[in-house]
Amino acid sequence: MMVRRFPLRSPGFLGAVALANAGGVIAYLPLLTLLLPIKVEGLSGDARIGVFTATVVAGAIAASLSNILFGWLSDRSVARGGGRRGWLAGGVVATAASYAGIALAATPVALVAAIVGFQAAVNALLAPLMAIMAEEVPDSQKGVAGGLFALGSPMASGFSVLLVGQAMLTETARFAILPAAITACMLPILLAKRRIAVANDGDGLVWPRHNLIVAGIARLLIQIAGVVTQTYLLYYFESIVPGSASAALPKQIGHLLIVAYLIPLPVALILGRVSDLTQGYKPALLIAALVAAAGLTGMALARSWPVGAVAFAIYATGSSVFVALHAGVAMQLLPNPRHRGRDLGLLNLSNTLPSLLGPPLAWLFATPQSFVTTMLILAALSLAGGLAMMGVKRTAVGGG
Repeated sequence: MMVRRFPLRSPGFLGAVALANAGGVIAYLPLLTLLLPIKVEGLSGDARIGVFTATVVAGAIAASLSNILFGWLSDRSVARGGGRRGWLAGGVVATAASYAGIALAATPVALVAAIVGFQAAVNALLAPLMAIMAEEVPDSQKGVAGGLFALGSPMASGFSVLLVGQAMLTETARFAILPAAITACMLPILLAKRRIAVANDGDGLVWPRHNLIVAGIARLLIQIAGVVTQTYLLYYFESIVPGSASAALPKQIGHLLIVAYLIPLPVALILGRVSDLTQGYKPALLIAALVAAAGLTGMALARSWPVGAVAFAIYATGSSVFVALHAGVAMQLLPNPRHRGRDLGLLNLSNTLPSLLGPPLAWLFATPQSFVTTMLILAALSLAGGLAMMGVKRTAVGGG
């Protein structure tokens, strides 16, 4: 079986891919981890967990459908001889507009509607972006590209600190800074010339669909923990930090996120490069899942800020490395080159369905005073996600 080899992409292009991915993370991470919880708390007070859960669940439904839709629409554009960058640019504009709706929301109902609009808009950005990465980065560089994806969270966390750490910034100013940052991150990939770097005509490796399904299940299990820890992180720390110290938590959490998401970056890059060279990714993914589970167990046992912060950093290291490496692997498992956008949208359900599953789990087992049971359940799910990736078989059939 002959496999077509494509020229390697330059470090500059891989940098543009990493920056664009970081822009995608900036589009949602500061909002969902800090800005939205703060706004919900201001609107709802003691009812915040219920209202916040409603916004996350409604947004997840919108995200799930929108990502598949815009991935499919970008596939149609490619089939007609066009590209995906027009859809990406439209997503940037729509995301910027959606922040205004969130800023203007004055009731819980209005806020839920605004989050639905935001999720539709941000997935109009993310769907074509991921498809561009899948078809313009050669398979032989996808491990490194996946490792570079770990840059997104610390950059987004840095913006979180900027947005909540400056007392002079109003809510309106915060929602104005975000789209400017996203646009700056997207410009290099938008301006880069389109160059397909993977087989589009069946020449090469065509992976059985069940591999993508198994990989999706594994990521879903890991991402349930990711959703709960990201969206309820402020409330988690409020449950273990004395009330007198809770006022400083948003700024402390912002700094913690930067540190916790910087640590995995060199680890993910090294393991990504090794996986490119050896095509052996399973041990790294399993170890990453084990580290994530250990961190979540530590969070369950923590009773103070220092212990909880260290445990979260351990969790974030394992989870971030797993997600980054998994992204590079999953892009190689797409079963049909004509439907990359659609299939990536279906795979993205492993990112959005956790937002339907995680919040009800938190609502059932967490209280404003305790997240112990929730964290232990998340630890078990993370371990199961690592074990699930052992079921991906590196077998393929020739397409030509």
